[in-house]
Amino acid sequence: QVPLVESGGGLVQAGGSLRLSCAASGRTFSTYAMGWFRQTPGKEREFLAGISWSGAATYYANSVKGRFTISRDNAKNTVYLQMNSLKPEDTAVYYCAADPEGKYYSTRTYEWEYWGQGTQVTVSS
Repeated sequence: QVPLVESGGGLVQAGGSLRLSCAASGRTFSTYAMGWFRQTPGKEREFLAGISWSGAATYYANSVKGRFTISRDNAKNTVYLQMNSLKPEDTAVYYCAADPEGKYYSTRTYEWEYWGQGTQVTVSS
């Protein structure tokens, strides 16, 4: 098990920014690919971004490319999602995920083994 705890969500006006954090427990964090997803009621969980274990490689969904940036600090066992130019349609519960097999580019939720509890992001117009 790799407990993941997201933080940093909240209410922001359109055009604003937020930085989400996901803290992991355990010594194996630095060997896992990490990713961010989001979900709104009645919709499937959507892949946003993934990062390799070293941080050298990243992958983004087209919907957030150029606005969101994923990064990680293995010394702090933390992965981040910097979100800029936020839009009302970015309102969702945001989840971080971990994959011990390193598939940071996978958009399929079933290929990510560990999940956080989610943090709410609300963007007002």
